[in-house]
Amino acid sequence: MPTYSYGDDLQTVFNKSTSGDINIKNFFEKIGIFIEHNTIPIILMAILFIAIAGQGAQQITMESGTDTFVEKTSKLYQDFDHLYLRIFFTQSIVVLIEGEDVKSSEVLQAVDRLEQQSKNTRDVVGTSSAVSAIKNFNYQMTGRYEMPDSREEIDAIVSSHSSDFDFILPDDTHTIVYIEMPGDTSDETMAEILRETEIAATISDFPPDYNVIVTGDPAFMIAMNNEMTTSMVPLLMISAILMVIVLFLVFGHVRWKLLPLPIVLLGIIYTFGAMGYLKIPLSMVSMSAFPILIGLGIDYAIQFQSRIEEELKREHDEKKAVIQTIKHTGPAVLIALVITGLGFFSLFTSTVPMIQDFAKLLLIGITMCFIASLFVGVAVIYGLDTLAKKNLFGTKRSKNSALSKSDEITKTATNNTNDKPDILERFLENTSKLTIKHPFMIIGLALVLCLSGLYVDSFVPIQTDVKTFVPQDMPALIDLSHLGDIMGGTDALNLIIKTDDAADPAVLKWMDEFGTHEVEGRSNVYSASSIAPIIKSMNGGTIPDNREEIERLYDQIPEMQKKRFIHGNNMLLVNLEIGNAVNDIGLTGVDELVGIVREDIAWMPPPPGVFVTVTGNSVVFTTVIGSLTSGRVAMTLLGIVMVFGGLLVIYRDWVKAFTPVITMFMVVGWSGGVMYFSGLEYTPMTATLGALILGVGSEYAILMMERYYEEKEKGLAPVDAMREASTKIGKAIIPSGLTTMFGFSALIASPFSMTSNFGMVTVMSVALALFAAFIVFPPVMVLLDTWRDNMKSKNISNRHAKTGKHVHSIGD
Repeated sequence: MPTYSYGDDLQTVFNKSTSGDINIKNFFEKIGIFIEHNTIPIILMAILFIAIAGQGAQQITMESGTDTFVEKTSKLYQDFDHLYLRIFFTQSIVVLIEGEDVKSSEVLQAVDRLEQQSKNTRDVVGTSSAVSAIKNFNYQMTGRYEMPDSREEIDAIVSSHSSDFDFILPDDTHTIVYIEMPGDTSDETMAEILRETEIAATISDFPPDYNVIVTGDPAFMIAMNNEMTTSMVPLLMISAILMVIVLFLVFGHVRWKLLPLPIVLLGIIYTFGAMGYLKIPLSMVSMSAFPILIGLGIDYAIQFQSRIEEELKREHDEKKAVIQTIKHTGPAVLIALVITGLGFFSLFTSTVPMIQDFAKLLLIGITMCFIASLFVGVAVIYGLDTLAKKNLFGTKRSKNSALSKSDEITKTATNNTNDKPDILERFLENTSKLTIKHPFMIIGLALVLCLSGLYVDSFVPIQTDVKTFVPQDMPALIDLSHLGDIMGGTDALNLIIKTDDAADPAVLKWMDEFGTHEVEGRSNVYSASSIAPIIKSMNGGTIPDNREEIERLYDQIPEMQKKRFIHGNNMLLVNLEIGNAVNDIGLTGVDELVGIVREDIAWMPPPPGVFVTVTGNSVVFTTVIGSLTSGRVAMTLLGIVMVFGGLLVIYRDWVKAFTPVITMFMVVGWSGGVMYFSGLEYTPMTATLGALILGVGSEYAILMMERYYEEKEKGLAPVDAMREASTKIGKAIIPSGLTTMFGFSALIASPFSMTSNFGMVTVMSVALALFAAFIVFPPVMVLLDTWRDNMKSKNISNRHAKTGKHVHSIGD
């Protein structure tokens, strides 16, 4: 079977692209001379850069919080961060104790020991538990800050202040201890507090038949970061194994067939290093870039290795082979990289930071893989070939026999060229005949499916709940879900009240009235908490009419409790508890609820000079809706424009620029249909699908188009040229597509459902891109090119007719 390298066809792209191709070829020729003269220094430098990259990789940080979804520069996030997180918000590690009777003296004594130990932990700002609450109420009644002597007294305190115990003693079989820390606590400090809490829970001596669970959002986030770190290595290993398989399948005709794998892994190592030095964090989205880069980057290594093997066969001059490889294949692969990069560049328009980080990694990664393939890959093959010819590998050679294995391959390929077409060639030829024979039916059906896919794509649901992205059997998630089952949801809308006087009776009365109005009038607002109800309960059910009395009551409130609702003398907080709203009504429902609350504030305004800002974690996440709907569409459209513009600059021919792009646009529409009918949801990862299709898939159509024009230049008619192009270059495109699909398919093995679903969709999308290159592209290309040829012929005929008429009139 003959072997093909589509590096030659990419080279054709470059040869015909611009008037400056000779200068660029000369530039790459100089690079080739440099590589040939400095093989050993290049390899040594590559090893040195591995060490440098290792230092950078150690600086990589993990991020999984709200700021990975929402831009820190947005007003919504700044309100949330500056007005709520840094002032009122505290994060809590939760210790859940469950058993037969959590109000027994043994359990309460253990809770007391746990709380006392936790208070002494560095950076813990406070603790809350049933024990501390009972002690506080006992102090108010007796003047003694201690636990009552009898069970009856404890039950009396709890029953008479039941609303105050709801969040720490939900029933007789569960009690909760909150270990609080500042809202802006670093991940490292949070992990240390979690470790200390787990130790304290172990040594607090709870009765053996009671279950003690350390959980909460901080514990979940730490566990998720650890899971992301540990899942990276298996994903890369799976991707590498798949690459070994695909290299044996499609790259068996060359020596050192597995060499592209370590070359691309070298590029991945450099990418890790750049990631650390450039402070690009590792998130649920960016961690998926590396299997993708293996799938894309290995293609570059294959191109250089294929070409240098061919040059070594043809020239028998290693130095010249290196220079010719770099001169011709370097610009060609660079073209493919630029077009892919233009598709990826559109991801920067997203307002989701981890999508932007994903784009940075993809662009840096393909660049690093290109550099590794260009310099290290060629240098290593040159060195290995030199060693092989010096018989350092123990290979017996004869001067009168074939010079090397590459010569045998050349001879085999030459002999096989005269063989009859194989099954794949016949299949590709028959497919192209069929599609070209029925162009309007093929294009019409593809267009209908595309438009239908784009239509149903708008109905694909959006998912931003981080808990649905992680492995559902992760212990930290199971514990957090168990806590949620007991306590209910904890989402809240946070109303920041800015005033000149935090003790103004009119402000507190408005807060109380507005909170009551929202709870009674809005079905998704379950309760309202602020300083106002506390003041009411301390003053016999009414808010005092003078600020002096309010100030006196403020002084009686424990400082920790007061800090939850008051900051200085000019800022107050109202929390509207909305339960598990993200799951109950969805992010769109939360967005609508926020709008309703804002309308209520306008209809029921606070006193003059008082300003209200609605914020909260759920409110901030509503900005993600735009990123995953209109923002996703904008990304795809920008990608189309950028790829079209890049092709137009390269070719200076609108048909050559338009045809690949319209083919991939069809795939974008089909992928929307796949998303809808497969029941998948849009996440920050699948939102990048359109840009990835354009970046990766356009190459296939470009390769087909270049071979088509090459065959036309040989004198073939458009139909025959396309049939020949499909048959010949198709055998190169299919291995290329399989290589990319194998790389992407490693993502399916990810324990994170968001990553796994993304892997599944991208594999299907690459398959659709291959399908479009062989089914949709041929009739579109032949139709447009034939129409243009006819128009040119018609214009030439008209000009000749006018010239003939003019000559005839002169003769008369």
